[in-house]
Amino acid sequence: TNGNGPQDYQAINSFETVHSEDSLLSGLEEMKIDDEPVIIKWGFPLTDLYKLALKFYKEKEGKAIHFSYQDKLTLIAFTKQVNFGKYNADTLPPLGVLDVIGRDRRLAWQALGDLTKEEAMRDFVLMLDRLCPLFTAFIEAHKADLDARERRKREEEDRKKKEEERLRLEEELKRKEEEERARQEIQRRQIQDALNQQTYAQFKAYAEQQYPGNPEQQGVLVRQLQDQHYHQYMQQLLQQQSSKPEAESESAEDAEEEMGPPVLANGTLHNSQPDSEDDDDEVNSQGTMSMASMWTRKDVREFKESIRREGGEAVLRVGHGETVTVRVPTHEDGTCLFWEFATDSYDIGFGVYFEWTKSSTNQVSVHVSESEDEDDYELDDEDEEVPSMPGDVERGGMTTKQLADRTPLSVIVPVYRRDCMDEVYAGSHAYPGQGVYLLKFDNSYSFWRSKTVYYRVYYTRYEENSTLSKSATN
Repeated sequence: TNGNGPQDYQAINSFETVHSEDSLLSGLEEMKIDDEPVIIKWGFPLTDLYKLALKFYKEKEGKAIHFSYQDKLTLIAFTKQVNFGKYNADTLPPLGVLDVIGRDRRLAWQALGDLTKEEAMRDFVLMLDRLCPLFTAFIEAHKADLDARERRKREEEDRKKKEEERLRLEEELKRKEEEERARQEIQRRQIQDALNQQTYAQFKAYAEQQYPGNPEQQGVLVRQLQDQHYHQYMQQLLQQQSSKPEAESESAEDAEEEMGPPVLANGTLHNSQPDSEDDDDEVNSQGTMSMASMWTRKDVREFKESIRREGGEAVLRVGHGETVTVRVPTHEDGTCLFWEFATDSYDIGFGVYFEWTKSSTNQVSVHVSESEDEDDYELDDEDEEVPSMPGDVERGGMTTKQLADRTPLSVIVPVYRRDCMDEVYAGSHAYPGQGVYLLKFDNSYSFWRSKTVYYRVYYTRYEENSTLSKSATN
């Protein structure tokens, strides 16, 4: 026989039929419910869902799950209806006298009657779901796997498109640069040819006086004089062009007085006429901002080992999508701030800002935020929103009133991604006055990776290093 185990024979006695046709029909009638939403809930077409259900049945039956003999007959009947259509005894080979299981299967198949292929697939899925709770989890896991593959496929396609767009832009930029160089070369030649035509007679006469009877030396001298005259002409032209922006800046200053207080690049308002004496003192306290110095070193491993030995808060973990800000107040005994940092394996964004505010402590503090904008602002009805400037990392869509109330902030080093996993990045900046330095380690661009940062900050006076405090040194 085609039995799969003892359970197939538990109701067999004297070769009698185990289940009648009426009992199978009644069982099928109970299954026929409004099942279309149930099929739709899995998110697969009916054909694909049936194939998954058949795979699940073949893999799990007799191992993780066990069906009754009647349920197995019904499920097999559904598969026969799907593969061969309506039961037709004329097209089937005869059964043996002792093949009771084969006869029961054909009776179950015959009981399905005119059930269509789609209905048989649907009933097979529904019956398997009703009999085995694991089936739903199997389908959901398969769907999640397909979604993940589709997502990775889309990401790969997007990556390829971005790479193609980047290459196209690079080619376009190279082409424009080459065209610009060619245009400048043509323009240079035209200018030089025009100048040579104007001065050739004078330079030729001068060369004949210097080298009479020597045409070769005369030609060399003429070319030298023409080259010198061209370079002098171009220098004068550049000087004239550089004098024009100065005149434009003077006119811009006159217009600025009429337009009112401007918005600076760091997202603060500069009020040329303070409303009170306190505001006047605050404006006067902002000194001249000098340029920061930046350099790199190759001793990454030695630097990280020294930071680990120092302990404290010298090692930071910047989570994915986070920005860690290290606040370093200026010290009364210092005139210059130094910083050094490196990371493990991956790059990180780094920038330095200066907050024009007096700190009540010299202690270094660390703050973690999920974006550069750490404060939430609500717009009043009478507030007018000031649009953000391109590349402004410290300012969102804030109103003029909010910008005026905000602590003035200056950009010393803009936030850029640094390859600090290969080199130690270091820098220094002379104190512009009393305030707080903000060292920003920006990992907001990373969706998956966290970064480990090893850093050290300290101040100096007259080239002699001193420590801020035990925590500030790190």
